[in-house]
Amino acid sequence: MQVIGIVAEYNPFHTGHAYQIRESRRLVGTDSAVVAVMSGNWVQQADCAIADKWLRARLALMGGVDLVLELPTIWATASAEGFARGAIALLESTGVVDHLSFGSECGCAESLDQIAACLSSAPCQEAIKALADTGLPFAQCRQRAVEAILGREAAAPLSRPNNNLGIEYIRALKDLHSSIRPLTVLRRGAQHNSLAFGQIKADSPLAGSAATDMPRFVSATQLRMDLMEGHWDRAEHYLGGEGRALLEGNTVGLPSLGRVERAILAKFRTMTAEDWAQLPDSGQAEGLPQRLERAGRSCTDLQEFFDVVKVKRFTYARLRRLVLRAYLGIAQSEIPDKPCYLRVLGMNARGRELLRDMKQRAALPILTKPAHVRALSSEGQRLFELERRCTDLYDLCFDTIPAPGQEWRTGPIVLEEATNGR
Repeated sequence: MQVIGIVAEYNPFHTGHAYQIRESRRLVGTDSAVVAVMSGNWVQQADCAIADKWLRARLALMGGVDLVLELPTIWATASAEGFARGAIALLESTGVVDHLSFGSECGCAESLDQIAACLSSAPCQEAIKALADTGLPFAQCRQRAVEAILGREAAAPLSRPNNNLGIEYIRALKDLHSSIRPLTVLRRGAQHNSLAFGQIKADSPLAGSAATDMPRFVSATQLRMDLMEGHWDRAEHYLGGEGRALLEGNTVGLPSLGRVERAILAKFRTMTAEDWAQLPDSGQAEGLPQRLERAGRSCTDLQEFFDVVKVKRFTYARLRRLVLRAYLGIAQSEIPDKPCYLRVLGMNARGRELLRDMKQRAALPILTKPAHVRALSSEGQRLFELERRCTDLYDLCFDTIPAPGQEWRTGPIVLEEATNGR
């Protein structure tokens, strides 16, 4: 049996994700197993996930995934490079994954592989550093450096977000000398973070659009907006009836980062430049921590904070990650070089077969229940404790706040039957 690895947020799981799984199985073999490394309760957009990781794992299993492993928060909220390296390290550590499947705008793994090799070369790294010294944003530095070496046409995929992430996956595989073979599924329909409908008022005709008038795929961004605005009928077309029922029936409701904005501002008002400098990717060399301290002591809401801090070379995405890591209290010193364990969030019958194989071949300890944490190394226990803290802070984003300690009380989701997707 071939095993396909997928890195995802499933925030939430929708028809586009199901399509990727079906296409991956079509390319590799219809009886292939799928292992997903999924972000936990916090996601790369520096936001709280639309539902907790156990509910999202259940939706993924219902959609065709066989085994869901957790990508810890410190990698799930990192830049594309850190996100990819943490996730690929986990897939490699399972010892069972044969293929890595990811979506891309170009649909050509060979083109992305060429760019990945270029980016990792010494001449390209030197060019990126020289361009960064001029004050350009990092993404522009990468684009221009690769264009100078490969030409504008060959470097063009770098301008699209899913291509970029795919390139980082390939670089991580190369760095690990992994035997996992990358394959890419052409992304169809809505682009990353795009809004097919935008913000629609409840009384607008579009709020109840018939399925026949709707695009085949929409972005997860559009779906999250629909869910937060209460457009459940439209969202159901992309979630499936069971997906809607689980999300709408969630007793704690849907989370919002806005509910903890005052807690974030309170954190800022206690932070010095030295505190900001302890965060990952803090921009200390460029003097960013001092700017962050001044803004944190003077601003009265997050938008004002971003407006005051933003300069050309620091993207909003980078600043949002810094803000989230300040709230969660994630210091650079807390981040291990690589993952310390394989945390199981959910599985079906085929997933249990994979776990039996992994127990013989995995390079990391496997956690199928919280009690297993006590057998980890001290570094592994510290990483789990950090995850416990991140989950407790995530729970404050709900209107009805769950009791703290869910990490110690919650085991994997288990579904008895496997499915090849919706």
